[in-house]
Amino acid sequence: MTDQTKNLFYLKELSDYKVASDYCDVRGWDVLDINNRNIGKVTSLLVNKIAERVVYLDVEVDKTLIEDGYNTYQTPASDGIHGFLNKEGDDHIIVPIGMVSLNEENKQVHTNQINYATFAKARRFSKVDVIDPDYELFLFRHYLGDVPTDNIILDDKFYSRKEFENSLRSKKIK
Repeated sequence: MTDQTKNLFYLKELSDYKVASDYCDVRGWDVLDINNRNIGKVTSLLVNKIAERVVYLDVEVDKTLIEDGYNTYQTPASDGIHGFLNKEGDDHIIVPIGMVSLNEENKQVHTNQINYATFAKARRFSKVDVIDPDYELFLFRHYLGDVPTDNIILDDKFYSRKEFENSLRSKKIK
């Protein structure tokens, strides 16, 4: 995938982008689900150059979440054909920034509407993989759950959705 067709860039790949002074740099912060269960740690921020801003957090998931994810797919063969979504080394997920809130005091990112089971069943990727638009759209639909998602497409208006409203602004007075 060339830079012309690439949709998401790691912040560190873009020398002319940085975290603004009135926003929190959440890299290294713990990520907790809606019920305060540990999901993992933010390792990177992902930028869409057309939107000219951070749109996702790259989260390295906790090992227990990976183990629980395998358990969710252990159904008897008599229940039909099934397979694992993830392979060895797939230990990262992306989370839209508008689906989180911050606890600056404890350096925690809280997912506002995504629970542990949803994360456990999510398709993950390896840190060396390029995040392609199909994965991005698949995971976005997975997070929305019961919300109708048939008409959601990855177009120029995609990052204008409320799920991508920047929630990283610091609430502390500087």
